[in-house]
Amino acid sequence: MAGTELTVLTLEECVVLLAQGGLGRLGVSVAAMPEIFPVAFCFSEGDILFRTGTRTRLHSATQGTVVAFEIDAYDPDERSGWSVLVTGSCSEEQDPNRIADARQRLSEGWVPGDQDHIVRITPYKISGRRICQAR
Repeated sequence: MAGTELTVLTLEECVVLLAQGGLGRLGVSVAAMPEIFPVAFCFSEGDILFRTGTRTRLHSATQGTVVAFEIDAYDPDERSGWSVLVTGSCSEEQDPNRIADARQRLSEGWVPGDQDHIVRITPYKISGRRICQAR
């Protein structure tokens, strides 16, 4: 976009944005096809945690796989925004304390129904960008 500039976010800036939690998008491969799922998440001890049910495509697709996770914000009036991209491995959280904390922090599920499993994304790579009007 003319009149805008793009900057790379530092790891620290990315972590601050992730720590806010909220809604993100999880990219996984399901039967060798890419799919993207919106997930409510929290950031805990450097990992991304979200809830899912046992019999979902999302649960089966995230067990022991490498995934992409993205959060962003955009203001069309200001022509500004940012995005953070995480690449990492997924596994079911096993620590009872982290499970209890995640369930409390994610009490409102994104999707109705049974979401009794907490999935953890352990990041391999975290990167981010910000776009804003040129000065």
